[in-house]
Amino acid sequence: ISDTRDQTWLGYFNQTRFTNKSGMWIDLHHRLSDDFVGESALNILRIGYTYYLSDQTRLTAGYGYVTHFSPGTLPDVPEHRPWQQIQWMDKKNGFSLAQYLRVEERYRRRVSEGELTNEYNFNWRFRYNFSLTLPLKGKQVSAKTPFLFFNNEIHINAGKEIMNNYFDQNRLFLGLGYQFTSQLNAQLGYLYVFQQLAAANSYVHINAIRLFVFHTLDLRKKD
Repeated sequence: ISDTRDQTWLGYFNQTRFTNKSGMWIDLHHRLSDDFVGESALNILRIGYTYYLSDQTRLTAGYGYVTHFSPGTLPDVPEHRPWQQIQWMDKKNGFSLAQYLRVEERYRRRVSEGELTNEYNFNWRFRYNFSLTLPLKGKQVSAKTPFLFFNNEIHINAGKEIMNNYFDQNRLFLGLGYQFTSQLNAQLGYLYVFQQLAAANSYVHINAIRLFVFHTLDLRKKD
């Protein structure tokens, strides 16, 4: 069984650095359902504390609250999602690389006979994300620089409640970006998601327009 969906994914990401060692992560997401401009499909609010092992390597742990919007008269389903992550950055002349490995603990409210219960389904999810940024002017992405952005992310499920979809999904993105200032950029492009559902032999193909805004702040005192 295979289903194809057309969606729009909107996201805002903020990484704020307070000291040489500590910072904060916030990201917000809103997804629209079929035909790109349909009803809401998903909201995510995610926050975390970041510890900087170095300028290039960061550890983050936090909490996410997710709302899965249901069609018709079915109830919207909340999910609590603690998460932990290690992130690597590597800038070169002509390109930059970024990677992260994330672990999520997903507590999703159960629905029975069309009603939310007080019980939760639980599973682990492991995510690996790789991204490549190529400036279209000059050798590095700086203010007022357009760039090409590619990333791929694979999701793997684990836990005793997972029966069929140990492979959860793969997200492949290609788009154009613009670095407005040293602290702010936006990326717009095409996202393809291939997802295996919990039911046996059930798959979803998502074609999405993705617009993400990235905002980095450095609040360290300058000498």
